[in-house]
Amino acid sequence: MKDKIKSIISQMTLEEKVSLCSGKDFWHLKGIERLGIPKIMVTDGPHGLRKQSGEADHLGLNQSVRATCFPTAATTASGWDRENLFDMGKAIGEECVQEQVSVVLGPGTNIKRSPLCGRNFEYFSEDPFLAGEMSAAWINGVQSQGIGTSLKHFAANNQEKARLVSNSVVDERALREIYLTAFEIAVKQAQPWTLMCSYNRINNVYSCENQWLLNDVLRGEWGFQGLVMTDWGAMNERTKALEAGLELEMPSSGGYNDKKIVEAVREGKMKEAVLDRAVTRILTVILKAQEVKKKNYDKDQHHNLAQKIGAESIVLLKNDGMLPLNKDVSYAVIGAFAEKPRYQGAGSSKINPHRVEGALEALRNMGIKCEYAQGYELCSDEIRQEIIDEATECAAKADGAVIFAGLPDSYESEGFDRSHLDMPKNHNALIEAVAKVNPNVTVVLQCGSPVLMPWKDDVKGIVLSYLGGEAAGSASAKVLTGEVNPSGRLAETFPMSLEDTPCYNNFAKEAKDVEYRESILVGYRYYDWADIPVLYPFGYGLSYTDFSYEGMQVEWDDDSGTGSVKVTVSNKGKRAGSEVVQLYIGKECSSVMRAPKELKGFQKVFLNPQETKTVKLMLDKRSFSYYDIEEHGWTIEDGNYQLYVAASSRDMRLKADLKVKGKVIMRSPEYKVTDVVKNGRFSCSREQFKMLFEGEFPITPQMDKISLNSTVQEVLEKEAGRKSFQEMVDRFNKKFDGEDDLNIMMRAMLKDMPLRGLAMFGEAAMGDIEKKIKDMN
Repeated sequence: MKDKIKSIISQMTLEEKVSLCSGKDFWHLKGIERLGIPKIMVTDGPHGLRKQSGEADHLGLNQSVRATCFPTAATTASGWDRENLFDMGKAIGEECVQEQVSVVLGPGTNIKRSPLCGRNFEYFSEDPFLAGEMSAAWINGVQSQGIGTSLKHFAANNQEKARLVSNSVVDERALREIYLTAFEIAVKQAQPWTLMCSYNRINNVYSCENQWLLNDVLRGEWGFQGLVMTDWGAMNERTKALEAGLELEMPSSGGYNDKKIVEAVREGKMKEAVLDRAVTRILTVILKAQEVKKKNYDKDQHHNLAQKIGAESIVLLKNDGMLPLNKDVSYAVIGAFAEKPRYQGAGSSKINPHRVEGALEALRNMGIKCEYAQGYELCSDEIRQEIIDEATECAAKADGAVIFAGLPDSYESEGFDRSHLDMPKNHNALIEAVAKVNPNVTVVLQCGSPVLMPWKDDVKGIVLSYLGGEAAGSASAKVLTGEVNPSGRLAETFPMSLEDTPCYNNFAKEAKDVEYRESILVGYRYYDWADIPVLYPFGYGLSYTDFSYEGMQVEWDDDSGTGSVKVTVSNKGKRAGSEVVQLYIGKECSSVMRAPKELKGFQKVFLNPQETKTVKLMLDKRSFSYYDIEEHGWTIEDGNYQLYVAASSRDMRLKADLKVKGKVIMRSPEYKVTDVVKNGRFSCSREQFKMLFEGEFPITPQMDKISLNSTVQEVLEKEAGRKSFQEMVDRFNKKFDGEDDLNIMMRAMLKDMPLRGLAMFGEAAMGDIEKKIKDMN
């Protein structure tokens, strides 16, 4: 292939080379007919294929072809099952083959820094090791079918607020250990065909033009072989991005940025070899895509796979003896989500499924005697007493009640972040009212991220199904009835309150600078370090059976930097089930700021009643390493480490100490709990945060003039801005005046959108916007 690509490039004009470096339209890469280079299609799809059948618009306002809607990443990560992720990716790859889509845009691998991030349903975990392992498995599954993937959003994109212009201010150690590690694992284990840059800046440099990130780290250290593309509309300075290692701009600037590249080469400001390097990488993807022949997939098989993965990812949070359900008694099934489930997130990942199964119908088909009551309205959080009264009357006559509740699309979506952790007030009111008339209540939660549970002590069962895909209803029914023994484990912490989260004071504020003051103390790392109680800990989940752990054995060789932990796991109960064996490593006496323990291995194991198996978890140098900011590399601190085999981050079953050879470390910059945790809340000042940085603190410089990166809100605050852009903004708003989730998302995004973003949505050509800016200034 290398010789063929070299031959093609030798025949190309400068303009033809440049033309390949941006999209033909929203979903296609350009081809060159005279050289036999075809256009290829890319499309959204972290949890299914979203190929638009009509005119493309990126956001899904136009209908997409029918495809299998698999459970979202928040759900599948709770399964802790690499094989399921591979199988899901393989199935999505098969659907891409049928629809002649060459690259599917996913997986979303960003860390859940805060449970408020509106797009958390599309991401795997707060833990980089788990997120990386899940991502790699999914990518390998898709690419086993000859279909490419696009690992996204690279990097430090952890909120929706102002995501096109925000500046993630993050110290080097946190960036490496928390925000880049998942991407590193995915690149090294799976080599995705493409990688998608995030919109935001990292320490004041846009991701898509970040030489250090794209060339030094991604390609130089990790050995990435594919091409790098922008997120849609993320391009800032085109020639700078090309030199930094970003090949493909999506969708297109209408020739505006292509012209800049041509001028830069002709004027000697950029070497043509830089362009040839980019074209080589783009052609590699295009030619690889042509090797796949169209074939049809089995829709029923994929639906059944979605059901299997959904059921095996459900987390049983509480069970005081009510579950599994009993076919000999009667139940009230309550809540509109039982009939019309919320099974996927809102935004650009929204799938048009073949069919959707609700839990009410599934329970009845499985022989559960039940009556139904609506309980609340789907499109409102208003408490309507007459609907709640109907539900309580239904519940009072039944032996038990199963309530389906959670978060509607309007509460969590791409484009905006949540402002609180509460469920709709009518959902909470319903649960509280039903619990007063029936002592046997189970709540099934359909949501993409953590919620508060003020009624937790008033119910006997809590089942977290997250967003379970098109078979969410039948998957839930299988777990509720015991046909499937729940084996999901939380891939994120459920906090007691929003104020308990470490980034509470530094998340999604109005300022463009987002200071990651909590540094490496994200998720369970922080809660354990500060000894903060949680609602449910990372890694937690119950089963209908009991498991025991025995015989922990640790092997380690300092010279090779390899080893393993073996443990014997037994099913002591009467039901077959799967346990997730988790390995955490900590260092009690360290000269480096550390969490008490970090996840370094896991394995899901299926056991029949009374069966015993040995689980082997592998160790390597990174199992014990931290990122040394003095050496700018990974370092093992010399000394004793504690290894824990656990059922969750707060349920340590076995412990072993291990002496590991390494570097003797002098005390490094760090936080002390007593200095940064006040009254149980993380409260770190900017001055304390600055200790973790070398050199100038990388915040946004003050700008008096309007630029392409000025937001719509900033521009409209000026009289000249209103005269120049108000009509354009009003026209944009008129396009999105509906009340469905996509229109709400777009209106929320508008005020934080940079002026260059208006060009992507067709409101004006980039040149016209630049002229208006020049006239204003």
